[in-house]
Amino acid sequence: MTTNGNKMSKRADETDHTLSRLASIGQISAGIAHEVKNPLTSVKGFLQLLQEETKHSYLDLASSELDRAISILQNLLQVSKPDLDDESYNSINLCLELESIIYLFQDQLYRVRVEKKFADTDLVVYGKKNQLKKAFFNLLKNAFEAIPGEGTIYIEHKQVGNSILLTIRDTGVGIPEDKIPMLGTPFFSTKDEGTGMGLTQVFSTIYQHGAKIDVKSVEGGGTTFMVEFPMITKDNIELRDLPLHYEEGQTLKQFMEANAETFREVILADARHIFQQIEGHETINRDYLLGTARRLIHSFVEGIPHEMIVLAKDHGKNWAKSNLPLILKMEWIQAFHKVYADFLYNYYKHNNMSFDMILKVERETTFLLHTFTNHYISSYTEYNNDLLRSHRELIEELSVPVILLTPTLGVLPMVGTIDTFRAKNIQEKVLSQIEALKLKKMIVDLSGVAYMDTSVVAHLFRIIEGLALLGCKAIVTGIRSEIANTMIELGIVLTDKIEIQGTLQQALEQFGLKVSVIAE
Repeated sequence: MTTNGNKMSKRADETDHTLSRLASIGQISAGIAHEVKNPLTSVKGFLQLLQEETKHSYLDLASSELDRAISILQNLLQVSKPDLDDESYNSINLCLELESIIYLFQDQLYRVRVEKKFADTDLVVYGKKNQLKKAFFNLLKNAFEAIPGEGTIYIEHKQVGNSILLTIRDTGVGIPEDKIPMLGTPFFSTKDEGTGMGLTQVFSTIYQHGAKIDVKSVEGGGTTFMVEFPMITKDNIELRDLPLHYEEGQTLKQFMEANAETFREVILADARHIFQQIEGHETINRDYLLGTARRLIHSFVEGIPHEMIVLAKDHGKNWAKSNLPLILKMEWIQAFHKVYADFLYNYYKHNNMSFDMILKVERETTFLLHTFTNHYISSYTEYNNDLLRSHRELIEELSVPVILLTPTLGVLPMVGTIDTFRAKNIQEKVLSQIEALKLKKMIVDLSGVAYMDTSVVAHLFRIIEGLALLGCKAIVTGIRSEIANTMIELGIVLTDKIEIQGTLQQALEQFGLKVSVIAE
């Protein structure tokens, strides 16, 4: 593959990674809305009632923090389900919008100089103005905040080929290279007080408008955001007169069969960048895509929607298995539609078909192609979801490894971070394993736990005490000072159902075992 092809493939991979990440946000947001927003709203109502009866600074602080939590949740839902708003698409002059947004940062211009280099200022993009303005505001806000003292923000606008390139570069502190792929992820931020929702909104909005975003940064050397918007030109939308073979009285099917080789040549030329990116791939190759085109044409001409749906589902699954970017397939579908429309135009012109008939056929074609795309994306998403689900189940299984030391004694070594989800998983897995293995004693070693928040500590020790309900005595080892302090603050009192040992080795020696037994 050429160097240029490698760069395009890498960029497409990064684009698809971001799209997949944003799709995941949409999937989890519905659960968050039900599980978090309603309880928070109820708590907010009760707090307001308490504030009416009793005035206390703690209540005011709790209400303020609750408002902040609800705001963060609302931002997440807005990012994951942005199409719920009624804002329509309009032509937008990016230069004018940027000028108005820069004005909002007047109080920062005494320390940060803004240098603008606007070319091709008459060009416009099509999109939702309020969403894009908010995205630009977040980008500029990040740029100002990245400069601790004095510095400069450079903003450039220009046409590059059939795209509008917008660049925002600051001379701030920069971002570590390993953190750049995480940008746009909810709740990930390089700022101490940041939630990450600002850049999540930026990435979500940019990709919804068919644009691309690239980030370059050097620690101590500043950060550059480059946003590339597609520009609608006559070359993109004008139908082409093509040198096609035509005979009087030909049906559309006969016309397409007679010009099949020309169709192949045209789509190879129009979508050459796509073929460059799949070069060398084992399953998704040039013949595969050309075969897709032939089968789609057959379904369209013959009017066989069922065959097309089967094809879409098959392709969605294969494309997901191939680990190729989803956006690449979307570009292929767009390229196919453009070439097919050109062939229809030439066929209509030779047949002197009425406008009504042309409109009818084009509408049917668009509907069929949308149907294909919808079933393709559905299959693609379903396969990825199944894959993620199986991976998660495997991880959950491996995260609760009960090691059997004797027929009645087991050890559960806990490592890493334990959050609420993992604590619940531990509860289900450990209790079921104790019942299945009929264990009488369980050593729970906490020496490898990196972090547990307050609520998890309390929940975990309730689980450990719950082992007695199954006739199993718990021996807990490796309690570090941080966990001990949390237990004291929570007032957790351990009953005689739990035995405490300083280390795992001490507990093993109590049963006449050596540490080497675990490794055997």
